[in-house]
Amino acid sequence: MSLSSPAKNNTSSLTPNFWAVIPAAGIGARMASDRPKQYLPLAGRTVIEHSLNAMLNHPAIKGVVLAIAADDEYWTELGYQHKKPVLLAPGGAERCHSVLSALDVLRATASEADWVLVHDAARPCLRQDDISQLIACCKHHSVGAILAVPVKDTIKQSTDSGEANTISATVDRSLLWHAQTPQMFRLGMLRDALRQALAAGVTITDEASALEWCGQMPLLVEGHGDNIKITRPEDLSLAAFYFSRSQPTSN
Repeated sequence: MSLSSPAKNNTSSLTPNFWAVIPAAGIGARMASDRPKQYLPLAGRTVIEHSLNAMLNHPAIKGVVLAIAADDEYWTELGYQHKKPVLLAPGGAERCHSVLSALDVLRATASEADWVLVHDAARPCLRQDDISQLIACCKHHSVGAILAVPVKDTIKQSTDSGEANTISATVDRSLLWHAQTPQMFRLGMLRDALRQALAAGVTITDEASALEWCGQMPLLVEGHGDNIKITRPEDLSLAAFYFSRSQPTSN
């Protein structure tokens, strides 16, 4: 399989730009709310506004492509504005389809060698210094990197008996990491990897997994544990607590 190489792009590869992509077409069924989780209120705004601000307020980010569902009735009502461009892309059935759609939209503006930072719409507590650390660690890397935190808890593997889960093994956690976002890769390389993996029917859980399937080895950049993903109702309360201590994404 072949992935786009920055060396084959034009001179813009010498001074690549940094863009953000935020897939936001999911419904967040586990939140059991009356609207997608990204539109739930948090610290005076919505979750997605905090996530957008986290990316757009960083000085290195040129703009963002937001992938939303065709029947999304909340985005327009939100009236979100920022001094940097916010482009829209049609969301897909799964996260990987939404990211690929956003990359297709971004190609009209960005170079194949530009860096893309893919960030979850439901990670509103991202720190600015974590974005800076991610960019600094991988902007000269041949593949890219993701934010992650080392696993601290003891990890158990369960049986697959179809009945009540029982423990079959304790997994060595010394080499395990919790993947976070942003995940940062070259536009052309990421687009090629996603297209090839999807064509092969591979299950893509995050952007790094597409690159891994293509034989690439992204870097792990240690972030912070408060970069949580809003998945369940208790996560929203925890995010509100983090915002009560500071306002990392105020606009």
